[in-house]
Amino acid sequence: MKTNRKVTTPALRSDVIVDFIFEDGVLFVALCNLGDRPARKVSVTFDPKFHGADGLNVASMALFKNVEFLAPRKTIRTLLDASAAYFARREPTRIAATISYVAADGTRCRETINHDLEIYRDLAYRVRT
Repeated sequence: MKTNRKVTTPALRSDVIVDFIFEDGVLFVALCNLGDRPARKVSVTFDPKFHGADGLNVASMALFKNVEFLAPRKTIRTLLDASAAYFARREPTRIAATISYVAADGTRCRETINHDLEIYRDLAYRVRT
């Protein structure tokens, strides 16, 4: 039996996220465009505010204020701190990242991603020498 089914593929789009990365006892914050199209005018707000190794308020970094163009499949990451130092300073572990950007088709997008850094507190890791 022959059927007439139309096969569709998902539209190419931008898909911007903020993620926290744990690697060998070090925390990073990453801005990522997971999509197949560029994103423009990308900005991120964090709630609550938190600080990196140098005492800088992470939200004040240019990386999170305005990225005019974020290429498809591009990730930009920055060092946050050694995980032990971050937790010792009693920095927030529950952080909401609200990402705003203009997708390639001109659509204004806004999404909030809730992170819980507690998941990294007790992870074992090997110190590389």
